[in-house]
Amino acid sequence: MRNSKNCERRRGGFTLVEMLVVLAILVLLISMVGPRILGSKQKADISAAKTQIGMLMAALERYVLDMKTYPETDVGLSALTEDPSSEDEKKSKWEGPYITKSSIPKDPWGNEYQYEFPGTHSETSEKKKEPEIWSMGPDGQDNTEDDIVSWESDKKDKE
Repeated sequence: MRNSKNCERRRGGFTLVEMLVVLAILVLLISMVGPRILGSKQKADISAAKTQIGMLMAALERYVLDMKTYPETDVGLSALTEDPSSEDEKKSKWEGPYITKSSIPKDPWGNEYQYEFPGTHSETSEKKKEPEIWSMGPDGQDNTEDDIVSWESDKKDKE
């Protein structure tokens, strides 16, 4: 009689082997799903950076309609939010802000967008007359393969 009661009492919980099997299954599932979730986040960040660059380029186009030229590199994207204080002629043309100061985003990795005019990366002479905006990408370093750039369409046009 005692033996049957002890057996019944021991069967109430899980054995160590059963727990290890369940943990192994969970680890296997996480290892399969985890990279897909992280890959989706990375794709979303890249897509957000491209969208923000497009938004900034559109604001620059509105700026050009009034000012007849893009802002110089040293002024950068701040020209979209701050009126030019140096020259009265420019000040009278400026119809901004073309984007609110809080709308100038940082890239998805927390870095400032880089700006250059006239552009130096484009291979076509027509595109060199346009500004270039880029994000330094996930690594935060300039001129690396993970940079997200506005002039990338030149490469696609050639192919």
